[in-house]
Amino acid sequence: MVTTRIILSTAEALFHLIVMLLTLGRGVHSMPVTTDVPMCTASDTAQYSLTFTGKWTMAAFPKQYPVYRPPAQWSNLIGLTHSSDYHMWQRNDFASNGVREFAEKGEAWTLMKEVEAAGKRIQSVYGILSAPAVAGGTGQMSTEFEVFARHSYLSFIARIVPSPDWFVGVDSVDLCDGDHWKENASMELFPYDAGTDSGFTFSSPNFETIPQDKITQITSSSPSHPANSFYYPRLKHLPPIAKVTLTKVNKTNQIISLPLQPTQSNQLPTGNDIEDTLINTPLDCEMSVWSPWGLCKGKCGDSGVQHRTRYILMHPANNGSPCPLLEEERKCVQDNCL
Repeated sequence: MVTTRIILSTAEALFHLIVMLLTLGRGVHSMPVTTDVPMCTASDTAQYSLTFTGKWTMAAFPKQYPVYRPPAQWSNLIGLTHSSDYHMWQRNDFASNGVREFAEKGEAWTLMKEVEAAGKRIQSVYGILSAPAVAGGTGQMSTEFEVFARHSYLSFIARIVPSPDWFVGVDSVDLCDGDHWKENASMELFPYDAGTDSGFTFSSPNFETIPQDKITQITSSSPSHPANSFYYPRLKHLPPIAKVTLTKVNKTNQIISLPLQPTQSNQLPTGNDIEDTLINTPLDCEMSVWSPWGLCKGKCGDSGVQHRTRYILMHPANNGSPCPLLEEERKCVQDNCL
């Protein structure tokens, strides 16, 4: 409950900052952007509704699933509408200091300053959007935003909580199709590593990556380390951990609307989302290495017996391979038997 309140308080403070930045930025008029990307020729602006749905369930991601201190949840979502020459973040590129702080701590102050500076320098950012944090792995958050021809791209980021520096998001999704706006779009989201922290598990302590790595997508086999919370060697692909749905709505006079606050109705998955939560990822049993063989016990002149043991590192789930025996014995010949 304390963790949830902290996240919601941070989201509220962040929203006030965004409103301030938007208010200051209204007086800056966007200039044409030179680019090799085909120019959008839609004459009107377009209003979109964005719905983010978490699919982070214990059934789909049973390995080390965080159930407390804190439980699985999502940070607030931060997004931008922009031109093709700007990137909030990019796969296989280095994360900015702002993306780093958001991916590691959920703090967006530096990221907002970077966006503000880019908007003033190259006038490539049109609007900033935000949606409130979700206190659960399978909740929803929603907001609305506006795009126009010269700034028809959407990017956003949401932090996976808890995690070292993991997040989900989209990079430069173009909502314009020639001379008209797309009616809707839906994208499945997968985890990314910001390349700034070297932790392998959801609850890993802070361990800075030096030198910094590039942003990479986390898969069922990469990083290829058994301790990795997303390491499922039996899977070819990870199931999506979230999805985003974009729907064109009737335009209003608002440049940007307030984020929709979480409610009982939009916190719970509906429709096809209920079916998505039924994904069951098999998790095989993981065992420790065997201990050394113990002392040889028995009567002098007879064969003795010695034992060794091991313990369970990870219990199986969802019909994964069961745990083998925890103890073995073998015959032995006693030394120094009198």
